[in-house]
Amino acid sequence: MNKIFAIAGKELKAYFKSPIAYVVLIITISVFNIFFFLIIDGNREASLRDVFKVMEFLFIFIVPLLTMKTFAEEKSSGTMEFLMTTPTTNTAIVLGKYLGSLIFFTLIIAITLSYYFIIEFFSNPERLETLIGYVGIWLEGAFFIAIGVLASSWTKNQIIAAISSYVILFLLYFSMSFIKYFSGSLETLVRYIGAWSHAENFTVGLISMTDLVYYVSGILICILFTRLSIENRLWH
Repeated sequence: MNKIFAIAGKELKAYFKSPIAYVVLIITISVFNIFFFLIIDGNREASLRDVFKVMEFLFIFIVPLLTMKTFAEEKSSGTMEFLMTTPTTNTAIVLGKYLGSLIFFTLIIAITLSYYFIIEFFSNPERLETLIGYVGIWLEGAFFIAIGVLASSWTKNQIIAAISSYVILFLLYFSMSFIKYFSGSLETLVRYIGAWSHAENFTVGLISMTDLVYYVSGILICILFTRLSIENRLWH
């Protein structure tokens, strides 16, 4: 467990040493702020429901930029081989890197908590709905990060890693757009794998075991395949 946290800490420090991370952080918070004030001003209601929807959509563009270097940078610099010869297990390496990325993402979410305090100051928002909404966007982000880390484990090239993440995330998020081309069990499958339908429930204050299983199982599957990827040296 200590090795996992050590790798996570190293990964987190790497984010704060990277100018790209600061650029992504500043742009992300700036865009979120703009949409927050536009939505609140337009809706005239004490709810972050539409803000959550915008944040979830923007994660598709943000997460690949945060995760593209996770493994790809290690491979391109040659430090991946050294890391794997240390007493640290492959599982610990994957979990540590995933945790480091997740903590950085969580910091971004934490900054947006100021939105709640703003509407709480001026009005009386539904606290439970807001809490569930935040749980939903955090879970979705955690799932997207797991996908990004997996994509980064496939290649030495960070750009290819980012593009691979974009393709997967777009297919997951917009899969409901293709639902009309399927029927029966295939339609049920497409409807289930679509990230948008699960995220929608959280934004309106609904939480179900199906949605929780979707995100948790997705994260675990991605972590498992990431471990298999680095174990089998798929980047060679």
